[in-house]
Amino acid sequence: MRSVSILFLCLMIGLGAYASWVYFPNFRTKIEDYMSSGTFQTLEVRYSAEAIMEAHRKDLLKDGDHVYLSPKLKFVPYLLMEVKYNRTQDKTGEGVILWGLVDGEMVINTSTWEKTHGFTDCIASNATRQEFKIINALASRGGSWDREGLSKFLNIENHILDSWIDSCRNKSLIVQSGNNYRLHLQNPKLQVIPETRLEQWLVTKATKKAVRVNKKYRTSQIEYIARAAFGNDFAIRKTTEIFLPVYSITVQNPDGSQMTSYWNALNGKRISQPFAID
Repeated sequence: MRSVSILFLCLMIGLGAYASWVYFPNFRTKIEDYMSSGTFQTLEVRYSAEAIMEAHRKDLLKDGDHVYLSPKLKFVPYLLMEVKYNRTQDKTGEGVILWGLVDGEMVINTSTWEKTHGFTDCIASNATRQEFKIINALASRGGSWDREGLSKFLNIENHILDSWIDSCRNKSLIVQSGNNYRLHLQNPKLQVIPETRLEQWLVTKATKKAVRVNKKYRTSQIEYIARAAFGNDFAIRKTTEIFLPVYSITVQNPDGSQMTSYWNALNGKRISQPFAID
């Protein structure tokens, strides 16, 4: 009986540790920090908070009654993947992809921080390779196509096409309008080369006192959706977690209320559609 009790206790501790790891990001971050070497890799801070605040003073401070509060620097996690893919029929492309572990989108260019739009929905619905055949076909046509066009393009039997379409519709990835199907996204941007234009250096920063934002997505989810989206010839060689430095700049209004905006410390530009980093 004693051995059974000990086994049961170990099982409960193991289940508790697993649940804490999966469902409590703060716990996971602390464990990762403890097990790390005390440093992490991040893109370089190229703009100071003071420079951004001064450059955008007229936009952020409406008058003398509006004042800046102390800015905060936070580090947002991204997955850096070393990849290879089929660029043309006789040429292989090799490069890196930077994919957000908070917003679920791929970065197309780090200088402008242009990103895709639509992969977040695909991750949420766990879109498959077959469903991505429909998604990519529609994306290649500007987001909409009729059934006949899809059938000819994909060159598959009608019952298979119907099952793929029904699956996409059930997941709210596409909608039907008459005989046309379109992506169920506003301004989708999914038809991209599987490579990020990365021109900036990575630097090493001490973990101590650095505020790192909790991840929303797991590495396995990003790898899965990338493989589904980019097809059989796409391969991931290596993954590394890196960070983007982001300033939160807060303005206090005359009535005591506050307005916070987020700024990319790499290119000095405002993040127009901020994700939750608080």
